[in-house]
Amino acid sequence: MNTFAPPGGDAIRYLNTFLTAHAARLRAALAGKDRGASAVELAVITAVLVGLAVAILVIVVNFANKQGTAITNTNVPNPAGGG
Repeated sequence: MNTFAPPGGDAIRYLNTFLTAHAARLRAALAGKDRGASAVELAVITAVLVGLAVAILVIVVNFANKQGTAITNTNVPNPAGGG
Protein backbone atom coordinates (compact mmCIF):
# COMPACT_ATOMS: atom_id res chain seq x y z
CA MET A 1 0.00 0.00 0.00
CA ASN A 2 1.42 3.36 -1.01
CA THR A 3 0.48 5.95 1.59
CA PHE A 4 2.45 8.72 -0.12
CA ALA A 5 0.29 10.76 -2.48
CA PRO A 6 2.14 13.65 -4.09
CA PRO A 7 0.25 16.95 -4.11
CA GLY A 8 -1.51 17.61 -7.37
CA GLY A 9 -1.48 13.95 -8.37
CA ASP A 10 -4.95 14.17 -9.89
CA ALA A 11 -4.00 17.28 -11.84
CA ILE A 12 -0.88 15.58 -13.18
CA ARG A 13 -2.88 12.53 -14.30
CA TYR A 14 -5.45 14.78 -15.97
CA LEU A 15 -2.74 16.78 -17.74
CA ASN A 16 -1.03 13.59 -18.91
CA THR A 17 -4.31 12.20 -20.27
CA PHE A 18 -5.19 15.49 -21.95
CA LEU A 19 -1.79 15.83 -23.64
CA THR A 20 -1.82 12.18 -24.75
CA ALA A 21 -5.24 12.63 -26.37
CA HIS A 22 -4.18 15.91 -27.98
CA ALA A 23 -1.01 14.33 -29.37
CA ALA A 24 -3.05 11.44 -30.78
CA ARG A 25 -5.43 13.84 -32.51
CA LEU A 26 -2.48 15.78 -33.91
CA ARG A 27 -0.84 12.63 -35.25
CA ALA A 28 -4.14 11.58 -36.87
CA ALA A 29 -4.58 15.01 -38.46
CA LEU A 30 -1.04 15.01 -39.83
CA ALA A 31 -1.48 11.50 -41.21
CA GLY A 32 -4.67 12.60 -42.96
CA LYS A 33 -2.96 15.68 -44.40
CA ASP A 34 -5.40 17.93 -42.52
CA ARG A 35 -3.41 21.08 -41.87
CA GLY A 36 -6.25 23.43 -40.89
CA ALA A 37 -5.89 27.18 -41.27
CA SER A 38 -2.40 28.34 -42.12
CA ALA A 39 -0.54 30.97 -40.17
CA VAL A 40 -0.66 33.31 -43.18
CA GLU A 41 -4.45 33.12 -43.34
CA LEU A 42 -4.73 33.85 -39.64
CA ALA A 43 -2.29 36.76 -39.95
CA VAL A 44 -4.29 38.28 -42.81
CA ILE A 45 -7.57 37.93 -40.92
CA THR A 46 -5.99 39.49 -37.83
CA ALA A 47 -4.56 42.38 -39.85
CA VAL A 48 -7.96 43.10 -41.41
CA LEU A 49 -9.66 43.08 -38.01
CA VAL A 50 -7.01 45.38 -36.52
CA GLY A 51 -7.41 47.74 -39.49
CA LEU A 52 -11.17 47.87 -38.98
CA ALA A 53 -10.72 48.55 -35.27
CA VAL A 54 -8.29 51.41 -35.99
CA ALA A 55 -10.66 52.89 -38.58
CA ILE A 56 -13.57 52.81 -36.12
CA LEU A 57 -11.36 54.37 -33.43
CA VAL A 58 -10.36 57.23 -35.76
CA ILE A 59 -14.01 57.89 -36.65
CA VAL A 60 -15.07 57.94 -32.98
CA VAL A 61 -12.18 60.21 -31.93
CA ASN A 62 -12.86 62.68 -34.77
CA PHE A 63 -16.56 62.76 -33.93
CA ALA A 64 -15.84 63.33 -30.25
CA ASN A 65 -13.38 66.14 -31.02
CA LYS A 66 -15.88 67.89 -33.33
CA GLN A 67 -18.64 67.62 -30.74
CA GLY A 68 -16.30 68.89 -28.03
CA THR A 69 -15.39 71.91 -30.16
CA ALA A 70 -19.06 72.58 -30.88
CA ILE A 71 -19.86 72.50 -27.17
CA THR A 72 -16.92 74.77 -26.32
CA ASN A 73 -17.95 77.38 -28.93
CA THR A 74 -21.56 77.56 -27.72
CA ASN A 75 -22.60 80.77 -25.98
CA VAL A 76 -24.89 80.14 -23.06
CA PRO A 77 -27.03 83.13 -22.06
CA ASN A 78 -26.68 84.31 -18.50
CA PRO A 79 -30.15 84.82 -17.01
CA ALA A 80 -28.72 86.70 -14.03
CA GLY A 81 -27.08 89.24 -16.34
CA GLY A 82 -30.38 90.30 -17.82
CA GLY A 83 -29.97 88.75 -21.16
